[in-house]
Amino acid sequence: MLSFELSYDELLTYQGTNPRPADFDAFWDKALLSLDEVPDEAEFVDAVDFPLTTATAQHLYFTGTGGYRVHAKVVRPTEPTGPAVLLFHGYGGEQPAWIDLLPYAARGFTVAALDVREQVGFRTSSQASNSFSLHHHLVHGLDDGPDGLLYKHVFLDTRRLADLIGGLPEVDAARIATTGWSQGGGLSLVAAALTPSIKYVASVFPFLSDYQRTWDLNLETSPYDEIVTWFRKRDPRHLRQEEVFTTLGYIDIQHLAPRIRAEVTLFTGLEDQICPPSTQFAAYNKIQSPKEVRTYPDFGHDDLPGALDDIYQLIGTKL
Repeated sequence: MLSFELSYDELLTYQGTNPRPADFDAFWDKALLSLDEVPDEAEFVDAVDFPLTTATAQHLYFTGTGGYRVHAKVVRPTEPTGPAVLLFHGYGGEQPAWIDLLPYAARGFTVAALDVREQVGFRTSSQASNSFSLHHHLVHGLDDGPDGLLYKHVFLDTRRLADLIGGLPEVDAARIATTGWSQGGGLSLVAAALTPSIKYVASVFPFLSDYQRTWDLNLETSPYDEIVTWFRKRDPRHLRQEEVFTTLGYIDIQHLAPRIRAEVTLFTGLEDQICPPSTQFAAYNKIQSPKEVRTYPDFGHDDLPGALDDIYQLIGTKL
C-alpha cells in the first residue's frame, strides 16, 4: 500500500504542488461569459439504430467554443422522474454504449454521455482532418497560453451539456449528478465546479490534477508522461518550467475544486500510478462541500470491485 506515494495520513492533508495562476478565478469567470456568447445551436436527433419502448435514445449535437460541434448520447425516459445523470468517459476512450445508459433511464432519470472533443471517432465539418488523436491532449495548445489549451474548451463543454440537459422540460436542474472514471472522474468534478447547481458527484480516480506533482514523481506513465515528452521536445533545459506549470494550472481541477457545491464521493485506488493518489487528494482536500472518500488499498488504476454498483445506488439515493 502506498509503495511510491505519501502515507495515507499525509494524503488527507496534502494541498497540491502545481501553482495556481494569480488570475485563475477571473480567467474562468471570463471563460463562462464567453461561452454564453456562443449560441448552443442544440439539436436532438432520434437514434433510429437503437429503438426503445420505455425511453427514447437520441444524439445531441451542440456548438461549443471555437465553433466546434460537440456530440453526446442522450436517453430520455418515457416516464421521467426529474433527475438527470451526466456521464464522462476516460482519456482517449469512447463514450458508453447505449446499453450502459439504460440502468439510470430505468429509474426515470434522463442520461447524457459526452463525447470529449478530439478524442472519439465522431466527426463533423467543424473538425480538422487530423483532429482525431489518442495522445497529447493534455499539452495541446500549451504554446498558445491558457486560452489555447484544448482542455479549457472541453471543460466548457461540460458546462454547456449541463445547461442543455438541465433545461429539458422533464429534468429538474437541481437534481443532476455527474460521474466518470479517470478523465471522466476529473470532468465530473469540473462540471460541478462550473455548474454550481449540480447536486452530486461520484468521481473515480480523477485525472487532470496537480500536474507538477506527477512530474516530481517521475512515473513517466501515460497520460502524465505527456508533460515529460513536451519538455524533452520543446524545452529540454526546462527554461520555461515555471511558465509551463502555471499555464497548466488553469486546467488543474484542484484549483476549480473550491467552486464545487455538490456533495462528492471520491473512489480511489491507493496504488494508482496512472493518476497518483496525491494528485487526487490535492483536489479532494480543496472541496468545501460535503464529501466522502472510499479507498481501495491494494488497487491501482483498475476496475474497482463494487464501485459501479455503489455509484448507481448512491446516485439514486442522492437525487
